[in-house]
Amino acid sequence: MTWLVLAHFAVALCAAPLIRRSGPRGFVVLALPPAVACGWAVAQWGSVAVGGARTEAWSWIGPYGVDVAFRLDALALVMVLLAAGVGALVLLYCGSYFAGGTRRLGQFAGTLLGFAGAMLGLVLADDLITLYLFWELTTVLSFLLIGYDSEKRAGRRSALQALTVTTVGGLAMFVGFLMLGHAAGTYRISRIIEDPPAATNTVSAAVVLVLCGALAKSAIWPLSLWLPNAMAAPTPVSAYLHAAAMVKAGVYLVARLAPAFADVPAWRPLLLTLGTATMLLGGWRALRLNDLKLVLAYGTVSQLGFLIALAGAGTYNTALAAIAMILAHGLFKAPLFLVTGIVDRAAGTRDLRRLSGVGRALPWVAATAVVAGASMAALPPLLGFAAKEAAFAALLDGGTAERWVLALTTAGSALTTAYTLRFLWGAFARKPGVEDTRVRRAGPAFLAPPAVLAVGCAVFGPGVGWLTGLFERYAAQFPAPAHPYHLALWHGLGIALGLSVLAWAGGAALFAARRQVARIGRRIAWPTADEAFGRSVLGLERAALQVTGTVQKGSLPSYVVTLLAVMVSGLVAVLAADRPWQGAPAPRVWDSAWQAAAGALTCACALMCLVVQRRMKAAVLVGLTGYGTALLYVVHGAPDLALTQFGVETVSTVVLVLVLRRLPLFFGDARHRNRRAAGMVFAAVSGLVLAWVLWLAAAARQVTPAGPAMTEETEHHGLKDVVATILVDFRAWDTMGESAVLAAAVLGVASLLYVYPRQRPAGEAQQLPRGLTAWSLIGRRISPGGGYREAAPEGSWLAAGDTLAPEHRSVVFEVIARIVFHPILMLSVYLLLCAENLPGGGFVGGLVAGVGLMIRYLAGGRHELRAAIPVRSGFFVGLGLALSTTVALAGLASGTVLHAWTWHGHLPLIGDWHAGTAVIFDLGVYLLVVGVVLDMVRALGGEIDMQTEERARYQLARKGAP
Repeated sequence: MTWLVLAHFAVALCAAPLIRRSGPRGFVVLALPPAVACGWAVAQWGSVAVGGARTEAWSWIGPYGVDVAFRLDALALVMVLLAAGVGALVLLYCGSYFAGGTRRLGQFAGTLLGFAGAMLGLVLADDLITLYLFWELTTVLSFLLIGYDSEKRAGRRSALQALTVTTVGGLAMFVGFLMLGHAAGTYRISRIIEDPPAATNTVSAAVVLVLCGALAKSAIWPLSLWLPNAMAAPTPVSAYLHAAAMVKAGVYLVARLAPAFADVPAWRPLLLTLGTATMLLGGWRALRLNDLKLVLAYGTVSQLGFLIALAGAGTYNTALAAIAMILAHGLFKAPLFLVTGIVDRAAGTRDLRRLSGVGRALPWVAATAVVAGASMAALPPLLGFAAKEAAFAALLDGGTAERWVLALTTAGSALTTAYTLRFLWGAFARKPGVEDTRVRRAGPAFLAPPAVLAVGCAVFGPGVGWLTGLFERYAAQFPAPAHPYHLALWHGLGIALGLSVLAWAGGAALFAARRQVARIGRRIAWPTADEAFGRSVLGLERAALQVTGTVQKGSLPSYVVTLLAVMVSGLVAVLAADRPWQGAPAPRVWDSAWQAAAGALTCACALMCLVVQRRMKAAVLVGLTGYGTALLYVVHGAPDLALTQFGVETVSTVVLVLVLRRLPLFFGDARHRNRRAAGMVFAAVSGLVLAWVLWLAAAARQVTPAGPAMTEETEHHGLKDVVATILVDFRAWDTMGESAVLAAAVLGVASLLYVYPRQRPAGEAQQLPRGLTAWSLIGRRISPGGGYREAAPEGSWLAAGDTLAPEHRSVVFEVIARIVFHPILMLSVYLLLCAENLPGGGFVGGLVAGVGLMIRYLAGGRHELRAAIPVRSGFFVGLGLALSTTVALAGLASGTVLHAWTWHGHLPLIGDWHAGTAVIFDLGVYLLVVGVVLDMVRALGGEIDMQTEERARYQLARKGAP
C-alpha cells in the first residue's frame, strides 16, 4: 500500500516535463498510478469481502505511539475504488478537455495526480495522525487546483475560501484526534473502533471537534458555502474533488468512526439534524440556478447531507445503505460533471437558458447524462435506486428520530428528482423560442470516461448482489438487527417503494412548476452563505484594523510595557495562589565581594539608564549592564559564558548605535515627568518580580542536576570543555534550530532596509559616474575619473579609507583597525579550533570575527567593509547552514542523526592529531554567525549610509547645487 501512495507522488513530480514534451497526451501516462491502484483494490476484493484486511505499519513517533499505518478493509476498499478509479478516468478525460499549449498544464497535472495520491493515503490510513497528514495535504492541493487560473479573481477568492473553511475545520479535528488518542491510549484507528473509550465529557468534546472537520470537508450546512464557489475550478477538478473524492472525505470519516462513537450523546443529533437540513437547503437552491455546474454543485451539497445522515445514524441497516449510496453517488455525480464539461467545450456555454437542441446534436453525450441522472433520481434498474431503497427501508425500521429523517429525506429526494430533470432539460432539450445551439462533436476519447461511469450505474443496479458481501462486511461492525436488510434491486411492493414513487411524483411536479418555484425561491431566499462569509471577512478585517490601530502605536516602550505587564501579572497570580516561598531557604546575598561589586556595577548602570536623556548614552549604559553580567560569569568561574557575553554585547552595542543614528538625539518623552516616573516604578517592580521568581525556581530544585553527568560524559570522550560539547553534541538539534531561527530573523529584518525607495532625480545617473556616492557632493575625495579608488593608495592604512572626507576620518582608528584586524581573525579561528578543551567555539569565534569586520567598517565605511570581505553575507549563512545540516544528516549512515565521528593520525613535525565531525558542525555555526554579523553591519550600517547619502544628494539636486 505504501508503494501505491508513493508512486502517485513520484509520478506527479515528473508531470511537468512529461506534459511539456507530449502535451495533453501525457495524461494517459499520469493515469497509470491510480489505474494500478484501482486494479490492486479489485484484486483484494475477494479476501476483504470475507473479512480479511491488509495492514502495513512503521513506527513514526515511537514515544507517543504514532505510526505510519495503512489498512485495507471493506470501507477503505470502496473508497479506493472511487478515489483511484474515478481519478484514472478523470485524468484520461483531461487529455481531451485541455488543448495543447494550455498555460501551466504540467503543474496542474502534477497537482491533480498528487491529490489522487493524498486521497488514497487518506482512505487507507489506520492512524489518526497519519490520516490528518493526508487530510491537510488534500486541503492544500485542492486549494491549488481550485485556484489553478490565478489570473481570475473568482478563482483566487474561491480557492482561499475553500482553504479557510476546510483548514479551520481540520485544525479543530486535529485537536479532537489528540484527545481521542489520549483517551483511548492509542492512535491506531482499528484499535479505537474495536475498543472505544468510555463516553466521557472529554470524549464527547473530542467527537464534536472531529465532526467539525468532517462537516467542513463535506460541505455540510452551515459550512457548505465553499463547495459551490469551488466550481470556478476546471470541470475535471469539479468532477473528481467535488463529486467523487475530496468531499467524500468527511463522509468517509463519519462512516469510519460511527461503529465506535455513534452512541456518544452528541453524535446522532448533530449529524442527523445538519445532514437533513443540508439535503433540503442544497436541493431547494439547485432549483433556481441557471449554470449547469452550479446546479450539480448544490445537488452535490444536498446529496452529501443525505450521506452524512445515513453514515451517522449508526445502525446496521443505515450503514449498509450508506456505503451503497457512497458508491452510487460517485458513479452518477462524476459523469454528470464530466458531461457538463463536454457540453461547455462543445457549445461554449453552461447557461441552460441559452442551450437548446444539444441532445440531438450530441446523442451519446445526452444518453450518458440521462443514465447518470436517472441513477441520481433513484430510478430503477440503476444503482441509485437500489441504494435509495435501502436508505428508505433502514430509516423506516428505526426509531422516532429516524422516522423524522425519513420524512425529510423523502422531501429531499423529491428535490433531487426536480433538479435532475432541470439539469437534463436545461442541457439537452430543445426549448421553445431558443435557437438551436451550434456545437462541436465530442470524440470517443472525450466521452469514454463519463460513459464508463454511467455504465457502472447501469451494471451495478441489477448486479447489486455482487456488492453485497463487501458492503455487509462493513455493516457487520454494527449490532445486527433481528431482520437485517439485504441489498437487492427489487424487494416487492412496500412502503419504501411507495416513498420513492412519492418522491418521483413530487419532483416531477416541482419541475413542471419550475418558474413558479424559482419565483417563490427568490422571494423567500435568505442571504446566501457566500454573502455572509464575505460580510464576516470584511467585518473581521475592519475589526483587525481597529484593534491594530489601537494597540500597534509604533511605540516600543508601549510594546515592552504590554509584554512585561502580561508576564508579571501572570507570575504574580501564580505566586499568590501557590505561595512557593513557604519553606524555601533564605537566599544568600552574595558568594564573594567580587560578585557583589560586579552586581552593584550592573545595577548602577541599569538605574542610570532611567535618568539619561541622550539615546547614545543609554545605549552605552545598556551595553555596560551586559558587560557587568559577563563579569559575574567570570567571578562564578564560567569563562565560556563570559566570553560569549562579551562578544554578544559588543556586537549588540555597535548595532544599536548604528540604528540610533537615524533616531533623534534625545528621547521623545523628556517633558513627560509623570510618564517617566511611572515607567521607572514599573521597571523596578518587573525586575524585582522576575528576580524573585528566578530565586524561587533555583531554590525549589529537587531533581539531581544534569551537570555532573554531562561532565563525566565529556571526560569519557577525552574532552574538557563541557559547554562547547553540549552545544555541538548533546543539544546539537537545539543549536541547529536556533541557528536557522537566527538566520531567518536577521535576514528578514535586514531585508526590510533594502526595499527603501531610492530617490533619484531624472538624469542623475547620467550626471554622476558609476561608484560615486552622495557624500562626494559634500566633501568626499573623488578621483579624476569620477569614482573612488578601490585599491589603497601608497601610504594609506586602509583599502578604502580615502573615500571618506577628511573631517570624517580618524588616523589613529585607521591604524588600530589595520593592526588588530588580522590578529582578531586569527583569534576567532583559534577560538573555533580550541573549543574541545578550552573556552571557545563556533559561536563565540564567529562573534569575534564579526567584531573585526565591524572595526573595519567603523574605521573606513561601507567601501572598506566591501574591500575587506567582498563576498555576500548570504553565502556565509547558506554555507554555514549547509555544513551543519550535512553533518547532522551524515549521521544517518550509522542510523542516528548527528552521530559524531573522530579521526586520529600522526603527521611529521606536527605530531599526533585528531579531527571530528563536531568541529565541522561548529565551523558551520562559525560561518553562520559571521554571515549574520556581516548582514547586520551592511544593512544597518552600509545600507543606511547609502540611503542617507542618496537623500542628501536628492536634496542638493533639488536645490540646484552644482
